[in-house]
This record gives sequence, structure tokens and C-alpha cells, in this order.
Amino acid sequence: MYKKSCNFHAEKERKTVFPFAFFPLICTFALKFVKNMARRRWHCKPGEQPTEFDKRIMYLENKGNEVPTPELVKTPEQIEGIRRAGVVNTGVLDAVGEAIHAGMSTLEIDRICRDYCEQHGAIPACLNYGGDEETPPFPMSVCTSINEVVCHGIPKADDILQEGDIINVDFTTILDGYYADASRMYIIGKTTPEKEQLVRVAKECLEIGMEAAKPWGYVNDIGKAIEKHARKYHYGVVRDLCGHGVGNDFHEEPEVCHFAQKGKGMLLVPGMVFTIEPMINMGTWKVFIDADDPYGWEVISEDEQPSAQWEHTLLMTEHGVEILTY
Repeated sequence: MYKKSCNFHAEKERKTVFPFAFFPLICTFALKFVKNMARRRWHCKPGEQPTEFDKRIMYLENKGNEVPTPELVKTPEQIEGIRRAGVVNTGVLDAVGEAIHAGMSTLEIDRICRDYCEQHGAIPACLNYGGDEETPPFPMSVCTSINEVVCHGIPKADDILQEGDIINVDFTTILDGYYADASRMYIIGKTTPEKEQLVRVAKECLEIGMEAAKPWGYVNDIGKAIEKHARKYHYGVVRDLCGHGVGNDFHEEPEVCHFAQKGKGMLLVPGMVFTIEPMINMGTWKVFIDADDPYGWEVISEDEQPSAQWEHTLLMTEHGVEILTY
């Protein structure tokens, strides 16, 4: 608040005293300053001096960049916990890869995943996840998405794998409260050259996205690189679903979109953990959920052409990303 100086008369001639008419403007400015400070995403704990790491992030935030909150930068203890969960998660998908074959049901895949989790003291994160007034919680422990099913396919006894199918198996492990998330594509027997190429290019898109993810770079660099590669093959990059932060919870900030967007997106700094999981459609990027689907989870490509997806959980380091589960 404005307060007159004790040397008012001497200062008056130098016109250093604000006229009373400016008082509302000063108050408005002060209020905006306080609100902006409250909206700041990066902050130090009370009594702590900012480190060079803090100063760099605060400088970039002051320049108008979107930055993470301190909670999104994992501690060494948290990273180690996520890493352990990632080892189990990788083991789950390895077990699926050893057993998957034509003639088995996707319900059998669910059993493999549950059994492996139980044997290693872990919990399937998907089981009974989500749900609202219109959609029940996800009923199984793993997502099994065949051919034109983009993601969130529900394992069923009557979903029998056929020669030539391509299937995405997406699993998330909770171990000691920490989350790790990954998915892989499996080709059942011999498939068409078109499907083989789709699966290969989808994996290349993940790898290119990982290369684009740089420390002190930005989230949207990832999507730009992925979409550029997918377009070479006239493939559609799904826009309605995205990668995400992970580790202390199933889904955290930032959202990692896999297509080019305006702006930079969130700043990526060492210690952040997130997934890259581009869903690449052979045709259009558009998707739908069947109105007759009793669960309301399975996402299908709009033109019902095949779709492929690979996913890793990644730790951002000073030198680039480190794969925690694949």
C-alpha cells in the first residue's frame, strides 16, 4: 500500500510522490503480482535457498515457459522404487511373449499377467481402475488390443488369437506403491507385409520420440518428431489419447501428445518420469468407442484398419532418457 514519505514537502518538488488517484492502480498491480506468485508452479520449500537447478527452472518460468511442479521431479528413492516396479513390469511382458500363440484366448494372457504379478509381490494397476456413472471400472488386469482395437482392449474367453493377428499388450505394475507402465506388439505367426510395416513403424515412432525428448527441452518436441515420421507412411497418429507422467501415481503430468501441436508444452527436466506411447493407425487418426460395448473402454480406429503401439516408461536424465520398463 502507498504511504506518504516523512519528507513529503521536500520530495514534492521532485514529483516522486504518487498522486492519490493512482492508488487503485497500485493495489491492482500488487494484487496481480501476488496472484502470479501464487500461480507459479516451481517453488522452493520455505527456508531453503534455491539451487542452480531451481534457478534455471524459475528463470525459464519467468520467461513464460510451462514448467513442472517440484512433485513431478522424482527423488532418488522414488526413482529406485519405480525402477524396481519396471523390472517386474518388463518380466510380465516377457512372460506374455514366451507364451503367446495362435489359438489362445486373451483371457489366458490376463491370467499370465496376474500370476506373474502375484509371484513377484506386485499388483496390476489396471484391475478395477477408473469408472464413472456411465463407464464401469476396467474389469481385467491387462489391456489386449487386437488389430483395429487401438487400446484398452478387454481380455475375453472368446477373443481367440488367429494366425496373422497383431496384438498390443499393455500392462502397468504397482510395486510398493510405485508404478511402471509399458506395452508391446506381438505378431501372431505370419502376417501381411502391411501389418508388419505398421508394427515396425510404430516402434520407430517410439524410438524417434525418445530421441526427441531432451533434458531442458519440451514435451511438444516429442509429438512433432513422431508425427513427421508417421506421415512418411501416410499413417494416422491418434490424437485422443496420450502418454503421461507416471511413477507415484498411474497418471500424472505432463500429458505427452504424439502429434505436432502449437507451442512448446511442458519443460522436461532431469528427474521427471513419463511414458511415450504413440498409437499409430494404418488409416485415419480418428477413433471411436462402440455404443454397444457393455464396458465402454475399447477404443477402435474409425475406419477399422489396424493400429499398433509400443510404450516405455522413461526417466529423464542429464544425458537423455533412460528406459525403466519396456
